[in-house]
Amino acid sequence: MEAPAPIAPAEIDLPTADLDRILGHAGKANGGVYQFAIPRAEKIIEHGVEIPPAMGMAMPINFQPTGNGRAAITGDFVMIASEVNPVIRALRAGGITVTALHSHMLEEQPRLFFMHFWANDDANKLATALRSALDRMHTKK
Repeated sequence: MEAPAPIAPAEIDLPTADLDRILGHAGKANGGVYQFAIPRAEKIIEHGVEIPPAMGMAMPINFQPTGNGRAAITGDFVMIASEVNPVIRALRAGGITVTALHSHMLEEQPRLFFMHFWANDDANKLATALRSALDRMHTKK
């Protein structure tokens, strides 16, 4: 019996090298969506235990192609209180809609706020606006 042929990843109709360069992180294709997971620089602790980026402490940013170099984007910024208003301003200035602001935990240190966003526009333009927001945060470089 022959092993099945590996399935080739779906092509992403976006300038992914540009998105990586603009955001300063490498994304990956997953089911037709180009995804980023950008961690905060500091450790997040709750009840004396570190919560790793893979447990929802990294910022997911997703680009889904919508044609002609455009993308629908969505994701979640993980911020401390002093970052919230600067990030909102950067996103709005770049044409990105903030859809929710809330917390997920009760006693984490530092205290975190989660901001969801959405837009559909030129992918590089949106990446530039997202980078502007990330520049107002304490993320791993």
